[in-house]
Amino acid sequence: MSSTPYGLAPDVLAVLRADAWLRSRPPAFEADWLSIARVRRFAAGEHLFWRGDAPDGLYALIEGTVRVSGVTEAGKEAILAVAEPPNWFGEISLFDGLPRTHNAVADAPVRALHVSQADAMALLARVPAYWHDLGVLMALRLRLTFIGIEDLALLSAEARLARRLVWLVEGAGMAPEGRACVLPINQTQLGMMLSLSRQTTNQILKSLQELGVLRIAYGRIEVLDRAALIAQARLSVAEQRILEHGATAAAAAAAMRASAGQSGAGASS
Repeated sequence: MSSTPYGLAPDVLAVLRADAWLRSRPPAFEADWLSIARVRRFAAGEHLFWRGDAPDGLYALIEGTVRVSGVTEAGKEAILAVAEPPNWFGEISLFDGLPRTHNAVADAPVRALHVSQADAMALLARVPAYWHDLGVLMALRLRLTFIGIEDLALLSAEARLARRLVWLVEGAGMAPEGRACVLPINQTQLGMMLSLSRQTTNQILKSLQELGVLRIAYGRIEVLDRAALIAQARLSVAEQRILEHGATAAAAAAAMRASAGQSGAGASS
């Protein structure tokens, strides 16, 4: 069985290295963090953690999708994000040591890399400079959060929806040759992320479908024309820079996954 120096299968390492944040860190950071991580699997519907849970470390999504949300006592859910590989999350509780802020549940079977809270804190005590590297991850998340808050306050429902789809597409990655990017999210979930009714969400999606930007399918949205979607989103110069950063990572992810599939066929972890 072929494996990396960290005991990870080649396809796992390929996905992790496709992440723009991890790829921009020093080699020593990658070596130290991946050497104390282990691969975990979660069934569809299983929670990685619940709001209020004690912090249990840092996660990196390798396969599947994770829904990050909050649920009121009455059972109403607010979806904040739908994470896809490569995506690191859970860093907030590393910084403050406080309970989890939201639920993280597997929308489909999930494979994730996990660095436990105890191992992470021990490493950070040994190499305090790594706090800066984690700060970069949290800063990127904060930038996207501020963009979302501003969108909610200032933009029309149509613009907000187009912009959210853009961020979801860049998180999932679109094939360089322009094949459709399939987002495993339904209309109800998308509307909940934007505080829109399902009817309003459906109307906007149908308008984009008529323009040839996307196709509505059962349980998913297929983005057909990434350039047209970006045009509908009307991103600022600063947002375009963030988008380009993500697009580079997405292209690398596709290439690395394809390479790993050829060189690491049959490997497991």
